[in-house]
Amino acid sequence: MFSDTEDIANAVNLPLSETECGNQAGSDKSESAMSNSGNFAVRVQNISKCYQIYDAPRDRLKQFVFPRLQRLLGKTPKHYFREFWALKDVSFEIKKGQTVGIIGRNGSGKSTLLQIICGTLSPTNGLIETNGRIAALLELGSGFNPEFTGRENVYMNAAVLGLTKEEIEARYSDIQVFADIGDFIDQPVKSYSSGMVVRLAFAVAINVAPDILVVDEALSVGDELFQRKCFSRIEAIKKSGATILFVSHAGATVVELCDQAILVDKGEILISGAPKTIVAKYQKLLYAPESKHDQIRSEIRTPSIPTSLPSSPISSHHGGKSADAGLAEPFNSEEFFDPHLKSQSTISYEPRGAIIRSAKILNLAGDPLNCLKRGNVYCFKYEVYFTQGIPNVRFGMLIKTVSGVELGGGASAVTPEESLPYAEADSAYQVEFHFRCSLNPGTYYLNAGVMGVHTSEETYLHRLLDIVVFRVLPDTGNLATGIVDFGCHSGFEQLYNPILKK
Repeated sequence: MFSDTEDIANAVNLPLSETECGNQAGSDKSESAMSNSGNFAVRVQNISKCYQIYDAPRDRLKQFVFPRLQRLLGKTPKHYFREFWALKDVSFEIKKGQTVGIIGRNGSGKSTLLQIICGTLSPTNGLIETNGRIAALLELGSGFNPEFTGRENVYMNAAVLGLTKEEIEARYSDIQVFADIGDFIDQPVKSYSSGMVVRLAFAVAINVAPDILVVDEALSVGDELFQRKCFSRIEAIKKSGATILFVSHAGATVVELCDQAILVDKGEILISGAPKTIVAKYQKLLYAPESKHDQIRSEIRTPSIPTSLPSSPISSHHGGKSADAGLAEPFNSEEFFDPHLKSQSTISYEPRGAIIRSAKILNLAGDPLNCLKRGNVYCFKYEVYFTQGIPNVRFGMLIKTVSGVELGGGASAVTPEESLPYAEADSAYQVEFHFRCSLNPGTYYLNAGVMGVHTSEETYLHRLLDIVVFRVLPDTGNLATGIVDFGCHSGFEQLYNPILKK
């Protein structure tokens, strides 16, 4: 079974020409209309992609023969196919050095867009312009010849990616070490396991020193050690100033790696901007019931799609000031409640039989707080009201940074079988999560969620993102570094004295 509508289109249909598909998705722009500015890495202008969908194989033959006869007879040609627009009038620009994530539901057109950018697909309408060498991690290993050895495929693939023989030879040892497939490098690829093929293909693409790296869900390949090696190399490529464009369903990965994100749905760009915001809107759309999708799409969509992704840093505000602004000012070392510290970025999933309300942080005495002291224990409390009877209910919480990196949280049960067996309609539950504040000074956000079995599958009944914002107060004696205080203790002793040694 195909998991993506565009995969179906690629597998069973042929791309249409502009005259066959009409002008539904927008007209081409002349190449002269493009700016000559060299500060961009990828520029996509009014890109559309249309496929023919045939209900039966004989309709393909009819389409090949009958329209020509109908034209000869002076009749209006009839189409024996339906049009499927994988992309509709998509435009954006990515600057050099940016890391941009493309997210969206299955069938939204993400993979089609990447293939057009890489040149493996031609658009029906529009223009694409790239500035620099592209290395693509799309269908890993699809270009390998199974009869050739791994070494021969390395040379062939690297040549396709634009490297000279001298450049390939200079990088070969790095490719071999990264792939880590041992003596199999000199065996035919047809003898490889699927994991070995993926490792070798990734090693080739990642070692060509690309100006633009394009990745389509390839970060989930291999075992955990290899995945970490892949992430590390991509981070190094990012630091070198290369542009990275990738598709992922993992919101945390997009938030962690990307400077910007683009939300694509039904072949259109709904919104682009800061990864934390875009991922939250994507998750709201993803977990919404089908009947609410059009409404949520309208809420998400901006009046006009920007042609350039903004590069301003993410900031969180309360009372007109940055959420971190107060950290540099004189502070009260005791925990307290700041009425001006309120989340301005809360996003609510569409309720499905439950509603979360009254979320807050309390100390052990029951006092509400949002300015916490490192090392103390606190309680995150909220209520859940059930509008209908729901089986197998679980509650959860999650702490995130200002940029949206998920730090950790908790759940009321590991599996649905260990959860609350049934929540009656018109019932309410008070949920509490106690946690020790092991975070270093800074500003953080809390999510609240409730899951249960709805229409025969477990899903979010309601979820509130960034429902509570809190600050961890500065500590002048704090020697911990980074985000989380692991309680590290240092110690050292002198092994020898160079003066006495003389």
